[in-house]
Amino acid sequence: MAGFRALAEQVRNPRLVAAQRRTALRKCLERFAPYGHRATWHHLCTRAGIATQDRDPDPERLVAALAELEEARALWLAYEEEFAARRRKEKHDGIRQPGAIDEWHRRTWGGCDIVPCESPQRHPAARLAVVLRRMIVAMETGRPRRDCPVCGGIRFAWLPESVDAPAPGPACLRCGVLAPVSVLTPEVLTAAGRVHGAGAFAAA
Repeated sequence: MAGFRALAEQVRNPRLVAAQRRTALRKCLERFAPYGHRATWHHLCTRAGIATQDRDPDPERLVAALAELEEARALWLAYEEEFAARRRKEKHDGIRQPGAIDEWHRRTWGGCDIVPCESPQRHPAARLAVVLRRMIVAMETGRPRRDCPVCGGIRFAWLPESVDAPAPGPACLRCGVLAPVSVLTPEVLTAAGRVHGAGAFAAA
């Protein structure tokens, strides 16, 4: 099975037809998809000007989408290295009790669903690297806040939980990001509990 870098080379390979390069980009998302596979694909297509169902897209647009994905992946890999080094030091110093950031990092290890979204079509408009950096800073700071760490929105709603994939936190009504519980104040979480699911987003 090809890795991310090999697939990225296929996306850039001018000897391949556009459909093959598109397939390679989709497969890149099986290795790294910050919003989840479908939402990350929708995000990249929207920003690069590609129709999500276009089987013969402009290769230059595919390369632009790949460049944004690679930028975010480089940021995340650097963060994972820093996190692993810090945890090794903490364990060496006898600090073994996992905290909120440890739980978040375990859930997001490998780079998928780092910043899950309310739906595949509802996600932040900023570049992936910008969104990841904002979420990392919020988690590293460790201080609960009243606004969304990604877009600054102040209204949230809990989505109906799935048995297979319970929500990590309430969804921001502005950008659709599911914010980790640990980054929000108890007051915000309580208010989000009074707002319910899809109807809230229809009105947002």
